[in-house]
Amino acid sequence: MTATFTDIVAPKDAGKPLYDFLRSLFPYLDTAVWQAFEATGSVQIDGQLAEGNPELVAGQVLDYRIANYAEPEVDTQWQLLWEGADLIAVHKPPSLPVSRTTRNIHNTLVQLVRRQSPWKQAHLLHRLDLDTGGIVLMGKDQQAASHWQPKLAELMQRKIYHAVVEGCPPWHSHELQCKLNTLADSPIRCQMHVVADHEKGKASHTRFRVLGRGQDHALVECQLVTGRKHQIRAHLAHLGHAIVGDKIYANGGDFYLKRLADAVTDADRARLGARHHLLFAHEVELKLSQDAPELVVTNSHYSEDWLEFCRRHQLPLD
Repeated sequence: MTATFTDIVAPKDAGKPLYDFLRSLFPYLDTAVWQAFEATGSVQIDGQLAEGNPELVAGQVLDYRIANYAEPEVDTQWQLLWEGADLIAVHKPPSLPVSRTTRNIHNTLVQLVRRQSPWKQAHLLHRLDLDTGGIVLMGKDQQAASHWQPKLAELMQRKIYHAVVEGCPPWHSHELQCKLNTLADSPIRCQMHVVADHEKGKASHTRFRVLGRGQDHALVECQLVTGRKHQIRAHLAHLGHAIVGDKIYANGGDFYLKRLADAVTDADRARLGARHHLLFAHEVELKLSQDAPELVVTNSHYSEDWLEFCRRHQLPLD
């Protein structure tokens, strides 16, 4: 396919030659495809065709196309949930990365929003894990993102996730406060672990409430009080109720390691129970100014995997 990209030059990239910068964004692109792209010289900088290989300036907008481009397929059906004066809330499907990865550069949430909406310079305010679906807040441009990112804790007054978990918790509601940190001897370097109070770690706090029970699974509401990496996933696994489909925090992390080796089988997927983990950013309460009333944005665009699993195990669909 011919892939269309829009990138905005960050301050750290100012002064770099145009094609050195672009090449750094595509470290795994086939050499022949890259050479053909360079030969066309069809990069636009702020709407004007670039000449030669100019040094970049922070804030410049680059538009370009790469022919014969290929990357893994993902669900690209993002949706606009709410629009404010300088912010938007959008639905991110599971499997869609929020921003570029080593595997996906063209089809990411940021690139899709920039290509398919009026907000050609949209910026993320926060992130969701690759497999997590739900609400993502974005600034309509760099200025909006720069204004709101330092105020994110004030802006997002309440964050509610839904999770389908293994087993049925013995409690109706539960609150967990603990420290989270990585472990030096863990084979999965990104995995977070609950550590003792006297150990080094970051304070974390989640409130849980059971919304529905099946025979072997439950639907749980998760309210983030803090926002640590993998917080909900690590907390639920620590409580003995890992999220269905979680490749890191269920089954000893075996399926995450197998995925890194491209060795996940159909039998493995069946055991996981879903193609992605069943964690969903369902609701956020926003405070746009001191005098403004709270604004609640909700999202019920659950994936087919989510809906099918809930039907099969007689759980509420939301």
